[in-house]
Amino acid sequence: MRGPIPGSLWVWRHPKAIGAAGRCIGRCDLAVDPRKARRLAHRIRAAARRNGLPREVWTSPLTRAVEVGRWLRRWGWVHHVDARLAELDFGAWDGRPWDRIAWAEVEAWQRDLLHSRPAGDGETLAELAARAQAFARERGPQVTLVVGHGGWMNAARHVTPGVLRIEPGHWPSPPRHGSLIRLGSG
Repeated sequence: MRGPIPGSLWVWRHPKAIGAAGRCIGRCDLAVDPRKARRLAHRIRAAARRNGLPREVWTSPLTRAVEVGRWLRRWGWVHHVDARLAELDFGAWDGRPWDRIAWAEVEAWQRDLLHSRPAGDGETLAELAARAQAFARERGPQVTLVVGHGGWMNAARHVTPGVLRIEPGHWPSPPRHGSLIRLGSG
């Protein structure tokens, strides 16, 4: 059995939301199939047992993440909700079909992903990354289990204070729904 990395975040992406296909989804709060939420909760519980992880989970306040935490709470886990784990705020684009958003606006946003605001009124990637980094700093050296979002996970992996560690316009695809990434200092 391999032990946890000290000070690490184990972050699972939430199950696929109902009605998300083809839409710009950030803070838009969509439902998730309860069976998929339960299935991911089972996988998290199994990973915790296998790796000696705490029976405590932190989730975004958005339904597609919080439902997983609710299943774990039913099984005796401690469940915390933290707004800093929410997905990127896409502003006026949020919830709209991508084919109804002017592609020139999307391209303008992509030219300066770090500082540009989606739709002119959304959240910058730098702001999203600052939320992710503040959460990680607060958690300190302990191992923390998280259910979050693809954009949050990418920001935590690819942005350090004020620096985008990928080429502009080459933002990676989000991790698959239900997948795990580990972030940490260990």
